Amino acid sequence: MRTHRAAVLTAPRSVAFQRAALPELAPTRVRVRLEGCGVCGSNLPVWEGRPWFTYPLAAGAPGHEGWGVVDAVGASVSTVREGDRVALLSYNAFAEYDVAESDHLVRLPEALRGRPFPGEALGCAMNVFRRSEISRGQTVAIVGIGFLGALLVSLAASAGARVVALSRRPFALEIARRMGAAETIAMDDPARCIGAVLELTGGAGCERVIEATGQQQPLDLAGELTAERGRLVVAGYHQDGPRQVNMQLWNWRGLDVINAHERDPRVYVEGIRAAAEAVAAGTLDPTPLYTHRFGLDDLPRALDAMSDRSGSFLKSVVMYD
Repeated sequence: MRTHRAAVLTAPRSVAFQRAALPELAPTRVRVRLEGCGVCGSNLPVWEGRPWFTYPLAAGAPGHEGWGVVDAVGASVSTVREGDRVALLSYNAFAEYDVAESDHLVRLPEALRGRPFPGEALGCAMNVFRRSEISRGQTVAIVGIGFLGALLVSLAASAGARVVALSRRPFALEIARRMGAAETIAMDDPARCIGAVLELTGGAGCERVIEATGQQQPLDLAGELTAERGRLVVAGYHQDGPRQVNMQLWNWRGLDVINAHERDPRVYVEGIRAAAEAVAAGTLDPTPLYTHRFGLDDLPRALDAMSDRSGSFLKSVVMYD
């Protein structure tokens, strides 16, 4: 019986490694020998521990940003074949192998061979950008410059928008400038940030504002920066309880408020495919944003790096031999 190595989250901040039988194939599924998996901010609640989680998790969970090479296909699968390099939408990718439905995979172009490709994360950025409806000449504020925020800076700037990037971290603001931001603002004092954006926009505010932190105060700030009849896009993953919003402000300004988190796997896959095409064409380059790389044995360190977000951190990727 073939086996593989998988990480098992046994308790908050505790990982064991086990050998398990390779995931079995159903007729419509594909097994992938993983090359790596990105670490997502949504992994943090289960890593840090919340009362609603039950441990241990399934082997390989909660990894969901995997990519690799097709190892085997189910009897009904005709869209990919053994040896194809793919990104996959799966949920147990902190392991050497995982399986996914055949329509949850995207074949990667040859131009991406040898390069990390955390497809779900890159696809998320493409889907947020699509729903933001950004066009040439608009002023767009990106509130929070992590991996997602930096990608959105690049996408918005490439669309011809004037991008204003806001972050607490000097390193992140420097990255935003490299990715195409026309203006950067230290997100230290909300009143000062609002004043700076109003000065840049002649008092009007921004036609598009994307909140990419998942926290209450930046969400409040994002609403204040949005112009009348502008679009406020909630891209941050708000995972630590209810939020309050200034409905009086949102209503008075006539804002379009978009929750840009997708739940339809087909939409996720469309985003991954669009990301693969953009990276292969060179119109989007995430390489500088993979700031921390780890082996599977170092998964706890990769998760801690995401939790701490210190220094030059933007994104951890876990690479498998």
